[in-house]
Amino acid sequence: MRDEIARRLVHFSGTAVPAAYLLEVLPWRVIRWVLAVGAVGAVVLEAVRLLVGLDWYVFEKLTREYERNNPAGYALAVIAMAVVAWAFAPTVAVPALLMLTVADPFAGLMADAGGPESTKEWWVVGATFLLCLGIGLPFLPPRAAVPAALVATLADATTPRVASYVIDDNFSIPVGAAITAFLAATYVPVILCESACRIA
Repeated sequence: MRDEIARRLVHFSGTAVPAAYLLEVLPWRVIRWVLAVGAVGAVVLEAVRLLVGLDWYVFEKLTREYERNNPAGYALAVIAMAVVAWAFAPTVAVPALLMLTVADPFAGLMADAGGPESTKEWWVVGATFLLCLGIGLPFLPPRAAVPAALVATLADATTPRVASYVIDDNFSIPVGAAITAFLAATYVPVILCESACRIA
């Protein structure tokens, strides 16, 4: 349990990156380069761990069993954050990053509190969606925030596998949310959203 809390705290610490932009500590172009350097560093560390077999103490504590022979979640998170930051404008990228660094560990803590099967519970999924939606709405129009929150929630709630490889939500949450937000904001007509809101 202590290791799980440590994982959540490390996860949440990534919030410092979008926060640095929101607080105007760093401009977006610098944020992009910080994440790019971090991604390269993560790739090097994972190459050493997986190919050379050098397991650092911190990896033993912060990686899960399925990550022992696969890229670790921290590396996938940094790589995904870099991809999103370079591919999208801050209005799309920042909420996608926050859905990873805030909503994902929050959902994990709720799941831990509810027991090993609680990731399947409706209240965990519902609370995660509401948090993701709350993160998205200050940056995105509702027609983009809602589907982005839904995709991020589904990525968090499911653990798909391709052969023996687990598709880690540290990658699928920010990338899926960003792509969905961009497509919805670009191609979903405003009039459709307005009509749906009036009907609701």
